[in-house]
Amino acid sequence: MTAEHKKFLKKIRLRKGVTLTLRIGILALFFLIWELVAYFKIIDPFIISSPSRIVKIIGQLYNQHNLFPHIFATLYETVAGFLISTVLGTVIAIMLWWNRLMRDVAEPYLVTLNALPKIALGPIIIIWAGAGKNAIIAMAVLICIVITVISMLTGFESVDKEKIMLLRSMHATKGQIFRKLVFPANMPNLISVLKINVGLSWVGTIMGEYLVSREGIGYLIVYGSQVFQLDLVMASTVVLCVLAAVMYGTVALLEKIIKIRYSASK
Repeated sequence: MTAEHKKFLKKIRLRKGVTLTLRIGILALFFLIWELVAYFKIIDPFIISSPSRIVKIIGQLYNQHNLFPHIFATLYETVAGFLISTVLGTVIAIMLWWNRLMRDVAEPYLVTLNALPKIALGPIIIIWAGAGKNAIIAMAVLICIVITVISMLTGFESVDKEKIMLLRSMHATKGQIFRKLVFPANMPNLISVLKINVGLSWVGTIMGEYLVSREGIGYLIVYGSQVFQLDLVMASTVVLCVLAAVMYGTVALLEKIIKIRYSASK
């Protein structure tokens, strides 16, 4: 390893360290200002709560053995909706890529479904799926699946046409073209879809819990707002942010693993 390369790696490590420090510092400063504003009653703590009050509420939920049941309920619904929508949406995108007639017929429906406010279908979903976890998962799937189909199909269609023609000239079948060229070329696109679906699946789950749930983070938010216990609302929101960050971090870790294996295979 040359001295210039070592210097370059040192700069990268330094930049990552500075970035991480700034991220933590900004977050800590935000919570400090929030706490001070509430403590000195610059803004009524009843309206904005405070970090200390949020920690107290989370502690109460834990002591009452209510924290983890609500977390696990929401996490199960979110992960189920995330996985179902990603897998099913990718499969549908593959089918549409495979059959041009089917793709041309489905395109206006996809655009319409993507523009439709999914919350409007909430009552229909409840009637079809029942007032329980199935309805919440269905809401998450409905929100994620259309964007998954559109994103993956766009990626499939954007593959270099000259490379496809080259494989066809070598008598490759459509299945071989997809396995050897189209799908591998769309791995970055798939990771992007996963990152998008992390956020959308949480949105769908919380929307579903607003409508029908008797447990979960969304239920705590609704209950807290109904009884004007804003500390519970803010505490539930903070827990929700932590869970979403952990799920996003898991997808980011998966992205790094795929990149390492892809680089090693070259």
